[in-house]
Amino acid sequence: MAAPKKGRNASAQSRPGRSLALILIAIAALTGGMFASGQTTPRLGIDLAGGTSITLTAQNEPGQPNAINKTNMDTAVDIMNRRVNGLGVSEAEVQTQGSDNIIVNIPRGTNSKQAREQVGTTAKLYFRPVLATDVSGGKASATPSPSASSSSSATTGDKATSSSSSSATPSASATTQGRVVSDALKAGSSPSASSTPSTSASASSSAAPSASAGTDPAAAKLQARYATLDCTNKAVRAKAGTGAKSTEPTVACGQDKNSSGQWQKYILGPAEVAGTDVKKSGAVFDTQTGAGWKVTMDFTSGGSKKFAAITGKLAQNQPPQNQFAIVLDGQVVSDPSVAQSLSGSAEISGSFTQTEAQDLANMLNYGALPLTFHESSVTTVTAALGGEQLHAGLIAGAIGLALVIIYLVIYYRGLSIIAIASLGVSAILTYVLMALLGPAIGFALNLPAVCGAIVAIGITADSFIVFFERIRDEIREGRTLRPAVERAWPRARRTILVSDFVSFLAAAVLFIVTVGKVQGFAFTLGLTTVLDVVVVFFFTKPLMTILARKKFFAEGHSWSGLDPKRLGAKPPLRRTRRASAPVDTKEA
Repeated sequence: MAAPKKGRNASAQSRPGRSLALILIAIAALTGGMFASGQTTPRLGIDLAGGTSITLTAQNEPGQPNAINKTNMDTAVDIMNRRVNGLGVSEAEVQTQGSDNIIVNIPRGTNSKQAREQVGTTAKLYFRPVLATDVSGGKASATPSPSASSSSSATTGDKATSSSSSSATPSASATTQGRVVSDALKAGSSPSASSTPSTSASASSSAAPSASAGTDPAAAKLQARYATLDCTNKAVRAKAGTGAKSTEPTVACGQDKNSSGQWQKYILGPAEVAGTDVKKSGAVFDTQTGAGWKVTMDFTSGGSKKFAAITGKLAQNQPPQNQFAIVLDGQVVSDPSVAQSLSGSAEISGSFTQTEAQDLANMLNYGALPLTFHESSVTTVTAALGGEQLHAGLIAGAIGLALVIIYLVIYYRGLSIIAIASLGVSAILTYVLMALLGPAIGFALNLPAVCGAIVAIGITADSFIVFFERIRDEIREGRTLRPAVERAWPRARRTILVSDFVSFLAAAVLFIVTVGKVQGFAFTLGLTTVLDVVVVFFFTKPLMTILARKKFFAEGHSWSGLDPKRLGAKPPLRRTRRASAPVDTKEA
């Protein structure tokens, strides 16, 4: 009789302790990582933790009466989703309501306030030439104004430094301002060197429109707006430059006070470079000078050419027409002066905090909203209702789990020890991973996700049942327990893998084609399905192999769940010799 072949199955059968040790080490490492991260409980979604619900209403842009359409609304929803995800606020729901409303539900968390401030921000960025600038007073203490610099691979070290204070930046006279604005309106671009005076005098904020400006009604109107602009008023400051077309001059206020503690106001030319020309933006700390946080911007190839062209024009002018303003949502973030043509990347630096720099970089990275929105309503959502539903759901899950355990104990008896232990390992892994995925990818546990975890109990129990029934089938064929376990495993393994693959595929499709809370259900279902495969392969099968060597299970004790008599096993197959027929001696 040929000796049995020793292969991978025999090797795995003889060393099941390695698999058990591996999964126990993994559990210990993940648990240690959970405590080290400080996040020992899963993050909760808005329905469980509460949060803020914001209703944003779209407004048509000037000159674009049909801007509110499905395409622009869908684009706005996508950008808002990416913005809040960039801040690490997960489970935030962004969806349209009607034709012009967007509902944003932000769960309570460390970044929910930032998300509320950013979610409806238009974030339209323009680089405009400065035609005139002046201060309009301020009482707060001095705060350094942001500055900007730009560097080129071809011209290393070239920088545009800020000159925001009134003493460093003389303003044009009212007559000169009117001529410059009129020329800009006619040319549709920044003033050239020939139209810019070599000298200029200071102008007061109450200067009246000049005669030259009066010949051009548009320029005179702009001059009048500039003369009456009061940037010390917060409401006026926020709306000064809103609604202006990028192709026309406008007035604007500085976003922050200048170095003298005063608010700056501007007349700005048509936009020469738009935010869409910025390829990438990021917030970095200036380690060379230690000046603080700054925002870096890399231009596209087309944007780099535009930036070089505008800085080349401005370099030929006298102050303040040699400055360009970085305008974000109608407010001037920085107004650096230019000495020569620059291209490549640009930096906005100054008195930014880390949060402010990251907020600005985040908005620039994720694009400008195609529409302007205003908050119609802001509602605080309490977690009371969700807490009651969670409590009811956990009770339902506990009852379901108890019924499963009772069934396993009654039907499988001793084998239920393996099933209960496997369920416990699966529960520990699920909890630890949910806690770790909160800070890692922003996963938040909501009610549908809890439902997905409860459904996973049935999927996991189904895998044990498939394995146990295969073992029982082998015992019914007359085999002893140890070979029955090894012969049953390949068949059970194929069935388990196929079943789990179908469940995972369904979860993946559901996650891709749905939004909001349903994605939480799909994600949890997919995660627990993967964990089921891990537990069955690295815990259930090795533990069954070890227990099969124990006398209680190997001899088929009546409470082991593997009693051959109770299973109706066939007698073992043995070779028998056929009895010889009697020989008739007489015939012989």
